[in-house]
Amino acid sequence: MSAFFPGDATPSLGRSPPGRVWFVGAGPGSPDLLTLRALDCLERADVIVHDTLVPPSLLARTGAVERCIAAPRGDGHGVDPGTATGELLARLATTGRRVVRLKGGDPGVFARLTEEIAPLDAAGIHWEIVPGVTAALAAAAAAGASLTSRQGSSSLTLVTGHGAAGTEDRVDFGALASVPGTLAVYMGVEQVRAWAGALVAAGRDPDTPVTLVSHCGWPDQRIVGSNLAACASAAATADCPPPTVALVGLAPGALAPRCSGPLTGRTVLVTRPRGQTDDLVRALEAAGATPYLLPLVTIGPPPDGAALDRAIDAADRYDWIVFASANGVDAFAGRLRAMSRDGRALGTARLAAIGGATARALATAGLVCDAVPDLEQSEGLVDLLSGAAHRGRFLLVRADAGRDVLATGLRAAGHHVDEVAAYTSRPLESLPPGARAALDATAIDWITVTSGRIAEAACRLFGDGIRRWRVASISPVTSAMLRRLGVEPDAEALRPTAAALVEAIAVADGRAE
Repeated sequence: MSAFFPGDATPSLGRSPPGRVWFVGAGPGSPDLLTLRALDCLERADVIVHDTLVPPSLLARTGAVERCIAAPRGDGHGVDPGTATGELLARLATTGRRVVRLKGGDPGVFARLTEEIAPLDAAGIHWEIVPGVTAALAAAAAAGASLTSRQGSSSLTLVTGHGAAGTEDRVDFGALASVPGTLAVYMGVEQVRAWAGALVAAGRDPDTPVTLVSHCGWPDQRIVGSNLAACASAAATADCPPPTVALVGLAPGALAPRCSGPLTGRTVLVTRPRGQTDDLVRALEAAGATPYLLPLVTIGPPPDGAALDRAIDAADRYDWIVFASANGVDAFAGRLRAMSRDGRALGTARLAAIGGATARALATAGLVCDAVPDLEQSEGLVDLLSGAAHRGRFLLVRADAGRDVLATGLRAAGHHVDEVAAYTSRPLESLPPGARAALDATAIDWITVTSGRIAEAACRLFGDGIRRWRVASISPVTSAMLRRLGVEPDAEALRPTAAALVEAIAVADGRAE
């Protein structure tokens, strides 16, 4: 099998040979059920063609929104949607681009894969299939049940419910009534009355258990237990929208389902820059929430790389090197390595971090943090360091813009302070293409705001639209900025940490454990 995406650079448009196409399974919808290969493909793709079974939150979680286009649904004149999509993939790949065709579930299960491949074969374009977790497997796991068992279900049959009402691809549910084991009906909710009735009429016991799993892996996932005689009414009563998988012969809860948290069913917009989201995403997912990633600030190289190099050269002359963010640590340590230097270049300088996340970044870089304030913000660091040396020499590693509290406070205490910008922090000028439409299609419950700069960007980019959501602020400083912008936060973290921010959301939601 060939390696991923040969070549280091994206081919220019119109250049030969053509690109490649990867048919990637997105799984049922939850980003944590993507495979590692799927993530790799998404990260490297030039363009992603997705279907409606892929939730916007998954595209946002993987940073793929700005490179996405929706798959065509046919032209209304008899052209098969699969053929239309395959022709689109061929046109994109012919220009030399790396194309991911992202499909809900597994690409080869009821997904018109054959029709989409045909135009690629005709154009001589290479393609590859990256499997995903198919809906039946995910639905059974969500319901806490096993699809097969030695005692009563030694086989599994996958069928589509679209063929239940006399279509040309009709499924003979009467014949399936005598097949032992579990029957998984994909896309089955629209024709549930037809196929359930056909199974009962052909002799299947009306009391056969049926588990309906709607929007499996999505924030609004629903699981309904019923039986063949009543499942049509149960689906209507529970308002199970497609996509819904029906598992015939399976009752929910046979195994313990995955634990849910206080924010289960909530979708939270995470606006931090990429590279700063991991701790917040983990805390949200542990609480059961679905993170939706849309960074409103980008991190870039320092405005003056030579100034950072000079600061590193002079690092051993300082009493303290103070890091105001994890981004500053990453940039400083990265440049240190690029200069073929290590911690010895810092001499006897002690290291201070504004908070726990910054201290962890120092540890990851192989550097020991000597001081972290209890109050994890600039004011706390000033209080901690003001008496740490007599007329000490401090190097402050920071962004190119931001609050001056730390430098001003240390100078007021009689210290010499040099500052160096290790990176740039830039708010987005506009939302990425497709981001606004994706947001409008997603039921966002909360937006997290973790800095004054993000607060400004959010209010500018969303306008009055920010009031559609509840707003969670990470600190009093951030809350003050929000209020100056006319937005009252609905929750504020007791400490400026990801865990405390998630806890504040749960408390404000009335869901704290």
